Amino acid sequence: MPEEELQDGSQSINQTLCIAGLGNPGSRYEHTPHNLGFRVLDELAKRHSLRIIKTEGASLTGSGLLGDKKAVLVKPQTFMNNSGMGVSAVLKSHNLTHRNLIVVYDELALPWTGLRIKLTGSAAGHNGVKSIIAALKTEVFTRVRVGIHPGREIDAVEYVLAPFARGMRDEVEEMVSYTADAVETIAAEGAHKAMAKFNRRARGLQEEEE
Repeated sequence: MPEEELQDGSQSINQTLCIAGLGNPGSRYEHTPHNLGFRVLDELAKRHSLRIIKTEGASLTGSGLLGDKKAVLVKPQTFMNNSGMGVSAVLKSHNLTHRNLIVVYDELALPWTGLRIKLTGSAAGHNGVKSIIAALKTEVFTRVRVGIHPGREIDAVEYVLAPFARGMRDEVEEMVSYTADAVETIAAEGAHKAMAKFNRRARGLQEEEE
Protein backbone atom coordinates (compact mmCIF):
# COMPACT_ATOMS: atom_id res chain seq x y z
CA MET A 1 0.00 0.00 0.00
CA PRO A 2 1.57 3.34 -1.01
CA GLU A 3 2.55 5.83 1.63
CA GLU A 4 0.92 9.23 1.60
CA GLU A 5 2.42 12.60 2.44
CA LEU A 6 1.44 14.15 5.75
CA GLN A 7 1.16 17.90 6.01
CA ASP A 8 4.66 18.35 7.48
CA GLY A 9 6.24 16.22 4.76
CA SER A 10 6.53 13.03 6.83
CA GLN A 11 4.94 9.80 5.67
CA SER A 12 2.18 7.56 6.94
CA ILE A 13 -0.33 5.05 5.61
CA ASN A 14 -4.04 5.68 5.06
CA GLN A 15 -4.01 9.01 6.85
CA THR A 16 -7.33 10.63 7.70
CA LEU A 17 -7.40 14.42 7.55
CA CYS A 18 -9.10 16.54 10.19
CA ILE A 19 -10.11 19.80 8.51
CA ALA A 20 -11.27 22.47 10.95
CA GLY A 21 -12.85 25.73 9.83
CA LEU A 22 -12.90 28.44 12.47
CA GLY A 23 -15.80 30.75 13.21
CA ASN A 24 -18.48 31.71 15.69
CA PRO A 25 -21.79 29.80 15.97
CA GLY A 26 -25.13 31.47 15.33
CA SER A 27 -26.76 33.40 12.49
CA ARG A 28 -25.51 36.73 13.86
CA TYR A 29 -21.97 35.91 12.75
CA GLU A 30 -22.71 33.90 9.63
CA HIS A 31 -21.68 36.55 7.06
CA THR A 32 -18.74 38.09 8.92
CA PRO A 33 -15.01 37.90 8.12
CA HIS A 34 -14.38 35.85 11.25
CA ASN A 35 -16.59 33.06 9.86
CA LEU A 36 -14.76 32.46 6.59
CA GLY A 37 -13.43 29.17 8.00
CA PHE A 38 -17.01 27.95 8.47
CA ARG A 39 -17.91 29.11 4.95
CA VAL A 40 -15.04 27.15 3.40
CA LEU A 41 -16.06 24.01 5.34
CA ASP A 42 -19.62 24.39 4.07
CA GLU A 43 -18.31 24.67 0.51
CA LEU A 44 -16.22 21.52 0.91
CA ALA A 45 -19.20 19.68 2.38
CA LYS A 46 -21.38 20.78 -0.55
CA ARG A 47 -18.81 19.69 -3.15
CA HIS A 48 -18.31 16.25 -1.62
CA SER A 49 -21.89 15.54 -0.47
CA LEU A 50 -21.01 15.60 3.23
CA ARG A 51 -23.19 16.85 6.08
CA ILE A 52 -21.64 18.68 9.02
CA ILE A 53 -24.39 17.86 11.49
CA LYS A 54 -22.99 15.36 14.00
CA THR A 55 -22.40 16.74 17.48
CA GLU A 56 -19.02 15.66 18.85
CA GLY A 57 -18.30 17.35 22.14
CA ALA A 58 -18.10 21.06 21.45
CA SER A 59 -18.09 20.74 17.64
CA LEU A 60 -20.24 19.86 14.67
CA THR A 61 -18.58 17.31 12.38
CA GLY A 62 -19.07 15.48 9.14
CA SER A 63 -17.03 12.50 7.96
CA GLY A 64 -16.52 11.05 4.52
CA LEU A 65 -14.27 11.26 1.48
CA LEU A 66 -12.59 14.31 -0.03
CA GLY A 67 -11.77 12.75 -3.36
CA ASP A 68 -10.10 9.51 -2.27
CA LYS A 69 -8.90 10.82 1.11
CA LYS A 70 -10.78 10.15 4.35
CA ALA A 71 -11.64 13.38 6.11
CA VAL A 72 -13.42 14.71 9.18
CA LEU A 73 -14.79 18.23 8.73
CA VAL A 74 -14.99 20.18 12.00
CA LYS A 75 -16.80 23.39 12.93
CA PRO A 76 -16.08 24.21 16.61
CA GLN A 77 -19.14 25.60 18.40
CA THR A 78 -17.22 27.09 21.32
CA PHE A 79 -16.83 30.61 19.89
CA MET A 80 -13.52 31.60 18.36
CA ASN A 81 -11.45 32.15 21.50
CA ASN A 82 -11.98 28.55 22.65
CA SER A 83 -11.60 26.79 19.29
CA GLY A 84 -8.86 24.54 20.67
CA MET A 85 -11.31 22.76 22.97
CA GLY A 86 -13.44 21.54 20.08
CA VAL A 87 -10.59 20.73 17.72
CA SER A 88 -8.53 18.79 20.26
CA ALA A 89 -11.55 16.73 21.36
CA VAL A 90 -12.33 15.67 17.77
CA LEU A 91 -8.71 14.74 17.11
CA LYS A 92 -8.68 12.59 20.23
CA SER A 93 -11.99 10.87 19.48
CA HIS A 94 -10.79 9.92 15.98
CA ASN A 95 -7.31 8.85 17.16
CA LEU A 96 -5.68 11.63 15.14
CA THR A 97 -2.89 14.07 15.98
CA HIS A 98 -1.81 17.57 15.04
CA ARG A 99 -0.06 16.07 12.02
CA ASN A 100 -3.47 15.18 10.54
CA LEU A 101 -4.87 18.67 11.11
CA ILE A 102 -5.65 21.42 8.60
CA VAL A 103 -7.08 24.65 10.03
CA VAL A 104 -8.84 27.18 7.77
CA TYR A 105 -9.34 30.71 9.10
CA ASP A 106 -9.47 34.43 8.35
CA GLU A 107 -6.23 36.39 8.66
CA LEU A 108 -6.02 40.14 9.27
CA ALA A 109 -2.25 40.02 8.70
CA LEU A 110 -2.92 39.24 5.01
CA PRO A 111 -4.49 41.63 2.47
CA TRP A 112 -8.01 41.18 1.16
CA THR A 113 -8.31 38.03 -1.03
CA GLY A 114 -4.75 36.92 -0.25
CA LEU A 115 -4.21 33.28 0.70
CA ARG A 116 -1.32 31.57 2.44
CA ILE A 117 -0.72 27.92 3.36
CA LYS A 118 1.75 27.37 6.21
CA LEU A 119 2.91 24.26 8.07
CA THR A 120 3.82 25.89 11.37
CA GLY A 121 4.28 29.26 13.05
CA SER A 122 2.80 31.49 15.71
CA ALA A 123 -0.85 32.50 15.99
CA ALA A 124 -0.01 36.00 14.68
CA GLY A 125 -2.63 37.44 17.02
CA HIS A 126 -5.48 35.17 15.90
CA ASN A 127 -7.26 34.04 19.06
CA GLY A 128 -8.72 30.89 17.51
CA VAL A 129 -5.31 29.68 16.41
CA LYS A 130 -3.83 30.70 19.75
CA SER A 131 -6.40 28.48 21.45
CA ILE A 132 -5.57 25.52 19.19
CA ILE A 133 -1.84 25.90 19.82
CA ALA A 134 -2.47 25.97 23.57
CA ALA A 135 -4.75 22.91 23.46
CA LEU A 136 -2.47 20.82 21.24
CA LYS A 137 0.77 22.11 22.81
CA THR A 138 2.34 22.50 19.39
CA GLU A 139 2.54 25.02 16.56
CA VAL A 140 2.97 22.26 13.98
CA PHE A 141 -0.24 21.91 11.97
CA THR A 142 -1.23 23.04 8.50
CA ARG A 143 -2.92 26.43 8.27
CA VAL A 144 -4.88 27.80 5.32
CA ARG A 145 -5.05 31.54 5.99
CA VAL A 146 -7.58 33.69 4.12
CA GLY A 147 -6.64 37.36 3.88
CA ILE A 148 -9.32 39.79 5.06
CA HIS A 149 -7.53 43.13 5.64
CA PRO A 150 -9.37 45.77 3.57
CA GLY A 151 -6.33 48.01 3.11
CA ARG A 152 -7.60 50.85 5.28
CA GLU A 153 -7.50 51.72 8.94
CA ILE A 154 -10.01 49.64 10.90
CA ASP A 155 -11.08 48.67 14.39
CA ALA A 156 -10.04 45.01 14.18
CA VAL A 157 -12.62 43.59 16.61
CA GLU A 158 -15.47 45.54 15.04
CA TYR A 159 -14.42 44.66 11.51
CA VAL A 160 -14.09 40.87 11.92
CA LEU A 161 -17.50 40.61 13.64
CA ALA A 162 -19.46 42.89 11.27
CA PRO A 163 -21.23 41.55 8.16
CA PHE A 164 -19.48 41.98 4.83
CA ALA A 165 -20.59 45.00 2.83
CA ARG A 166 -22.91 44.11 -0.02
CA GLY A 167 -20.31 45.11 -2.61
CA MET A 168 -17.82 42.61 -1.20
CA ARG A 169 -20.03 39.54 -1.39
CA ASP A 170 -19.07 38.39 -4.89
CA GLU A 171 -15.40 38.50 -3.92
CA VAL A 172 -16.20 36.62 -0.71
CA GLU A 173 -17.76 33.80 -2.72
CA GLU A 174 -14.71 33.74 -4.98
CA MET A 175 -12.41 33.59 -1.93
CA VAL A 176 -14.41 30.74 -0.40
CA SER A 177 -14.26 28.74 -3.64
CA TYR A 178 -10.55 29.43 -4.14
CA THR A 179 -9.74 28.43 -0.57
CA ALA A 180 -11.75 25.22 -0.89
CA ASP A 181 -9.69 24.46 -4.02
CA ALA A 182 -6.53 24.89 -1.94
CA VAL A 183 -7.76 22.49 0.76
CA GLU A 184 -8.67 19.91 -1.87
CA THR A 185 -5.17 20.21 -3.33
CA ILE A 186 -3.61 19.64 0.09
CA ALA A 187 -5.74 16.51 0.48
CA ALA A 188 -4.95 15.18 -2.99
CA GLU A 189 -1.33 16.22 -3.53
CA GLY A 190 0.09 17.20 -0.12
CA ALA A 191 0.74 20.54 1.51
CA HIS A 192 4.05 21.29 -0.19
CA LYS A 193 2.58 21.08 -3.70
CA ALA A 194 -0.43 23.14 -2.60
CA MET A 195 1.88 25.81 -1.17
CA ALA A 196 3.81 26.00 -4.43
CA LYS A 197 0.59 26.41 -6.39
CA PHE A 198 -1.57 28.62 -4.21
CA ASN A 199 0.90 30.75 -2.27
CA ARG A 200 2.43 32.04 -5.48
CA ARG A 201 -0.98 32.81 -6.94
CA ALA A 202 -2.32 34.59 -3.86
CA ARG A 203 -3.85 37.87 -4.93
CA GLY A 204 -2.70 41.05 -3.26
CA LEU A 205 0.63 39.56 -2.13
CA GLN A 206 3.84 40.93 -3.60
CA GLU A 207 6.37 38.40 -2.31
CA GLU A 208 6.67 34.92 -0.90
CA GLU A 209 6.60 34.20 2.82
CA GLU A 210 9.34 32.04 4.24
